[in-house]
Amino acid sequence: MTSDEQQGHATSTGLTSPSAVSVDPPKVNDYNGFAETYTAENETNLINGHYERPAMLALAGDVAGRRILDAGCGSGPLSAALLDRGAIVSGFDASAGMLELARRRLGESADLQVADLGSPLPYPDDTFDDVVASLVLHYLEDWGPALAELRRILKPGGRLIASVDHPFAINLMHRQAGREAEYNYFNTTNWTEEWTMGGQTALMSFWHRPLHAMIEAFTAAGFRITVISEPEPDPAARELFPEAIAAKPRFLCFLFFVLQAD
Repeated sequence: MTSDEQQGHATSTGLTSPSAVSVDPPKVNDYNGFAETYTAENETNLINGHYERPAMLALAGDVAGRRILDAGCGSGPLSAALLDRGAIVSGFDASAGMLELARRRLGESADLQVADLGSPLPYPDDTFDDVVASLVLHYLEDWGPALAELRRILKPGGRLIASVDHPFAINLMHRQAGREAEYNYFNTTNWTEEWTMGGQTALMSFWHRPLHAMIEAFTAAGFRITVISEPEPDPAARELFPEAIAAKPRFLCFLFFVLQAD
């Protein structure tokens, strides 16, 4: 979908416009407050369940026997899929509420810890074959510390597989709302969005950065870009969401990278 049709990073199966708001909230990105509601919508909707997660798994490929860290694992749907494919999985998230749901889902199958991406992580150097970072980097203003930590804990030649808001889609969303002066594509800018799920509302804060800034951050941290992907939805989406897919069989929503630790 184009950015005007993106809602809450796929917290709804509908393709509707987000409402960016200008506020000074007491708390943003409070996943603890709506962890169960978010998880329920995230499981099977179009953009997470049948677009983003299948794309991440396709990029990961054969993971049997590989040690993988799920950075910002949330309630653990990607971790569960990687475990099913034979990976040895660890995960962390800043939200204790989301991590509790992940523990219920995964049991003792994965090592799960509360930790904050961008801060020092509780893992030794050269621990993991892969890191998956699913829709988490765009919460950070500065990618440098987070990428440095992920590079540190990856084995030489290991992979960082990441999905982020597509910068063109976010820019188009702001342009269509008449906010192009405030949100110039070439600037790194913060924007907020109100999500509504199951009768609950939550204020979410994100950082837009242009493509060149993403690439500069990756290379500065010691990564080599091997794949940039703008995938199609999972084929099952055609039957599950026929009207949405008929209107937009391909769309801009997220951008995917495979990066190798040199």
